[in-house]
Amino acid sequence: MNKVSSTQHSYLQSLRSRQYRITALRILIFVVFLALWETAVRLGWIDGFIFSSPSRVVKTFCDMWRDGSIFRHVGITLIETLISFVCVVVLGIGVAVLLWYNTELSEILEPYLVVLNSLPKSALAPLLIVWLGANMKSIIVAGMSVALFGSILNLYTGFREMDPDKIKLIYTLQGTKRDVLTKVILPGTVPLLISVMKVNIGLCLVGVVIGEFIGARQGLGYLIIYGSQVFKLDWVILSIVILCVIAMLLYGILNLVEQKCLRGREK
Repeated sequence: MNKVSSTQHSYLQSLRSRQYRITALRILIFVVFLALWETAVRLGWIDGFIFSSPSRVVKTFCDMWRDGSIFRHVGITLIETLISFVCVVVLGIGVAVLLWYNTELSEILEPYLVVLNSLPKSALAPLLIVWLGANMKSIIVAGMSVALFGSILNLYTGFREMDPDKIKLIYTLQGTKRDVLTKVILPGTVPLLISVMKVNIGLCLVGVVIGEFIGARQGLGYLIIYGSQVFKLDWVILSIVILCVIAMLLYGILNLVEQKCLRGREK
């Protein structure tokens, strides 16, 4: 018994050591990249006006922090992303359930959903601006358009691939299709739902930024496009860095939710 315990302890320790090593190497690569970038600008290997530098990005961030403009741009983009994400989750689940309930409807609409999912959403953004106006509503719809159709297709496919034996058991016990949905389909696809949400949060952020490129007067997408037009490339680099941080944080939050759900299912 002690031998097994000792072996298990050694295995867990090796896993922890490997994780620490991976984390350390990730940080090292990032630090080396920043150091090389800063050095290349200072030594004149690359043009700091075009490529910016870590120190210039930090200075720009501090300046925008002091005048409060960075909070407005980040806040607008974050609000638009979260609203579009919530709408995608609600509509995605609702339409997928509707298609699962009505097989004939799903056969009619599935080709259209595939086509709409395949469309380049950047081509739709100018039309949305014309139809809905240059406002937050059109940007939220642009964010939704990137993720919605793929979400519906993935969830509907997951609903159809549930264990048929469990479904047959519900019907054998005189259950209804609603019982199958609430007792088998929805509980069984929770991992799939969270996985789809993790993808959609990034897609919604991309869609929102595309919308801000075209029809916004504030937000990180607007800051990127305006900064490139007036050659304030420090704004562009800073906005890209902040978008990366936002994407990582939102993904990390959903990853924690996924781990909590999986632990709850195991119990």
